[in-house]
Amino acid sequence: MEHDPAGQCRCGQQPAGEPAGCFLALYGAALRTGRFDWDLDTGLMTMDATAHEVFDVRPEQYDNRPETLAFRVPTVEGHRLDQIVSHALKDGSETYGAYFRIRCHTGALRWTHTQGCIQRDETGRPRRIVGLVRDATRELGDSPAALRERADEEAERRRTTSLVQGTTAALAHARTVRDVIDVLRDTHGLAHLGASNLVMGLVEAGRIRLVAEGPAGSFVPGTDFTGVDEDYPMSEVVRTLAPRYIETADDFAESYPLLWPHIDELGISAAAYLPLIAQARPIGVLGLLYQDKTGFTEEERNVLVALGSSIAQSLQRAMFYEQEKDLAQGLQQAMLPRTIPGVPGAEIAVRYRSAALGRDIGGDWYDVIPLPGGHVGAVIGDVQGHDTHAAAVMGQLRIVLRAYAAEGHTPATVMARASTFLHELDTDRFATCLYADADLTTGVVQLVRAGHLDPLLQRTDGSCHRVSVDGGLPLGLSAEFGRLDYPVTTLELDQGQTLLLCTDGLVEEPGADLDDGMRALAELAAVAPRDLQRLADRLCGIVDGRGGDDDAALLLLRRRTADAPRAGGRLQQHVAPSDPEALAEARHMIRAAVRAWGAGERADEIELVADEVITNALMHTDGSAIVTLRVLTGTDRRLRVDVEDSSSALPRRRDAGESGVSGRGLLLVDRLADVWGVEARGGGKCVWCEFIVPAREERE
Repeated sequence: MEHDPAGQCRCGQQPAGEPAGCFLALYGAALRTGRFDWDLDTGLMTMDATAHEVFDVRPEQYDNRPETLAFRVPTVEGHRLDQIVSHALKDGSETYGAYFRIRCHTGALRWTHTQGCIQRDETGRPRRIVGLVRDATRELGDSPAALRERADEEAERRRTTSLVQGTTAALAHARTVRDVIDVLRDTHGLAHLGASNLVMGLVEAGRIRLVAEGPAGSFVPGTDFTGVDEDYPMSEVVRTLAPRYIETADDFAESYPLLWPHIDELGISAAAYLPLIAQARPIGVLGLLYQDKTGFTEEERNVLVALGSSIAQSLQRAMFYEQEKDLAQGLQQAMLPRTIPGVPGAEIAVRYRSAALGRDIGGDWYDVIPLPGGHVGAVIGDVQGHDTHAAAVMGQLRIVLRAYAAEGHTPATVMARASTFLHELDTDRFATCLYADADLTTGVVQLVRAGHLDPLLQRTDGSCHRVSVDGGLPLGLSAEFGRLDYPVTTLELDQGQTLLLCTDGLVEEPGADLDDGMRALAELAAVAPRDLQRLADRLCGIVDGRGGDDDAALLLLRRRTADAPRAGGRLQQHVAPSDPEALAEARHMIRAAVRAWGAGERADEIELVADEVITNALMHTDGSAIVTLRVLTGTDRRLRVDVEDSSSALPRRRDAGESGVSGRGLLLVDRLADVWGVEARGGGKCVWCEFIVPAREERE
C-alpha cells in the first residue's frame, strides 16, 4: 500500500503505519484487486495493470478518462453506477460500493465490484476518489438458480436498454418541444414501461410552464404556470434536482394535498417525476403517471434516470431550435416591408410562405418602391442559405436596392451596384434577384434579372406565359468575376395585365424539373380567380399543400389605367451620347405613350419621325438630347415631340441624291409630321413635330 508525502494513505482515512482500519488495505490483503485514482478537478482517472485486466482493456485503449470505459460498461449499468457515485458525492459520504456488469471483448457479461473512498477539502467539496475494482463473478456464485436469475435479469436489461435506445433514436429526429412530447406519447415509447400518460413542464424565468397536461380532462386550474417554491411535485423536483417517485395513491394524497383532489378520480396509483437537466441546470420536468401500479424497482428507477438524461438533451435541442426560429422569424419579418404602399395606376399583392420543414427562415424577399414620374419598382429576390445570416443579408440588400432605385439609377445600374455592395459585404453568400421598373403611365416595364427565375405575364383573358428575360450572374458573383453588365429586357404591360414575380420555393420540387414547375404555375394562374388577392392565395396554395424545405415569395403587379398618373400628358427622357440603352428606352417610351394616349393609328409614323430627330441630334452635336412628349389640346388634339440639344446650328434639308445615305431625315420629317419646326433654346435648339390625333371619343 502506498502513502502520500504527508503520511496519509491514498484513501485519506488512516495515518501511515495503521493500515488495519483502511478498507483498501483490507481488500488488498484478501483479494487481488485493481486500483484507480480519480482526480475530480481534472476528470482524469489512472488505473493500474490489474484494473486494466478487470475492465478487459489494453493500456493503449484507455486514455485516463472514465468515459472511455463506456464501451465496456452497458448503458443501463453505467447510468446506475453514475447515480450511485453522484449520490455519494452529494450526501457527504466517505465511501461507496457497487456491483455492476461489464461486457468483455468476447461479448459476455461479467459481474464486477468497485469500492471508492472520497477525499474532500476543508469545505467538504469532493476533490478525489481512490478505490478498488475487482472481478465479482465467483462471489455472486454460479448456481443454476443464480444463473437463471441473471439470465432473466439480462433479458429484462436488454428490453429496457432497447427501450432507452429506441426512444433516444426517435428523439434524435424531434425538432420542437411538441415533437419531443409526441415521441414520448407514442404507443411504442414510454407506455412500454406501464405509464398511462405524461405531463411535462418547462422552466422559464423561475416558473414552470405546463406544456403537456396528461390525460384528457386532467388539467388542474391555475397550473399553466407554477412557481418553483409551490407545493407541487414538479416544483419539488426542480428545487431538489432529484427524481420524485410517488409509489402509492396514499403517498400522492399525503404528499400533495393541493393537487390530489383534482386527479383522484383519474385512477392514478403511482407517478414518477424526473428532473430534465442540461448543462447543470434544470430546463424542465417530466412526470409519468401510472394506473394499477405501486412502487418502483431499482431497475425501473435506473431506466427512468437514463431516459430522463436522453430526454433532457433532446428537449434542450428543441428549445434552442425554437428560440433560434423565433429570433430568425422576427428578424425576417422586421426586414420585409410591413405594408405595401398604395401606387396609383397599379394593384399589388404580395405573399410570403416559410418553409414547412427545416429552419423556417430564409433569405427570400420582395419589395415595392414608388418612384418619381409615375414609375414603380418591383423587386423579388433570394439570398443563399436558410438561417439568420441569410435574413440579415437579405435586409441589407433590400435597403440598398431601394436606395439605388430611389436615386434615379437605371435598372441595370441598380443591379450592378447591389452586386458590388454584396461582394464588399464580407460574406460568402450570393443572391438571385429580379428588378422591374414599370412606367404606369405608358405601361413600359424594364426588367433586369440576376440569376433569378423569369417572370410570368398574365393577359387580360387570364392566359399566362413565361417572359424570357436576358440575365446576368447572381448578385455578389457578378462583381467577383467582373461581369457587372446586366442586359435590360423591355415589355409593355397593358391595362388589366399582371406581372408575376416569384422565388423558386413556389415552383421547385425535389426531383422535378424547374421548367415544369414554371409551366404548372402558369397553368394554375390561367384558371385561378381574377381578383388579385385571391389569385395570390391560390398560387401560394401550392406551397401550403405540399409543404417543402424552402421559403417562397410572390409579388403580383397589375396595371390599371383608371387611376394611373397622367402627369399632364407629358413625358420626358434624357438620352446621352453613345448610350444605346437610353436610346432604346426613349423609343419604348414613345411607342408606349403614343398607344396610351390614343394615337395608335399613327404610332409607326410618330415613332419613325421621333427616332430620326433623336438620331440627328446625337450624330450632329457633341452633347445629349432631351426628348419630351406631350398632348396639346385646342381646335385639334395634337401629340407633340420635342428634341432638344446643345448645338445652335440649325438643321438643313438637303437633296440626298440617288445614292446618298444622308439628307433624307428632314424630308421624312416633313412628309410624315403634320407640322414641324426649329426653335432656339438658350445656347441650343429644339426640333419639334406635331401630329394631329383624334380624341378618344371621336375614335369610339
